[in-house]
Amino acid sequence: MAIKNDKWIIERANQGMIDPFEPKLVRKISLSSGRETSALSYGLSSYGYDVRLSPAEFLIFRHLPGTVVNPKNFNPHNLESVPLQEDEWGSYFIIPANSYGLGVSLETIKMPPNVTAICLGKSTYARVGVIANITPLEASWMGAITLEFSNSSSTDCRIYAQEGVVQLLFFEGEPCQTTYADRAGKYQNQSGKVTLPKV
Repeated sequence: MAIKNDKWIIERANQGMIDPFEPKLVRKISLSSGRETSALSYGLSSYGYDVRLSPAEFLIFRHLPGTVVNPKNFNPHNLESVPLQEDEWGSYFIIPANSYGLGVSLETIKMPPNVTAICLGKSTYARVGVIANITPLEASWMGAITLEFSNSSSTDCRIYAQEGVVQLLFFEGEPCQTTYADRAGKYQNQSGKVTLPKV
């Protein structure tokens, strides 16, 4: 199994693997005011691709007295929507201290049948206590990625929309017997909204 480089990613992105696709690493963005600001980088890197957080939706867990979160019978009332805000630094959501949030990638991904990607958090967020869950994108999986973030710090923290939040690393292997699409995986074809736990 080998990690794939930028040339391979460009070739596959041109065939629809990543949409929208940015063929270079972007470090500046324009705000709705027209002002330009520094960004948490997104786009193509040497051996990976940094995806962005969508501004469409971000949910955080809230405590409902007397309830226990059950991944087999998830109660959506345990989540609350966080408003998108904007200032001179960009558009952002706030993850409260010691809390957990769910967002979705701005990009849609269509994995080739002999490739799996690993989704890793960016070091800039890790250095302020925001940890992205390591998520695999299996062979022939497709959709927008539901992203999971833990704020392990004792203070509230921003997470920026339309900027880089996680990096995808692509690994090509021998063709598998059964792809994620073949077995009708439960998280196939996720939309641009957060997908809740399923059994």
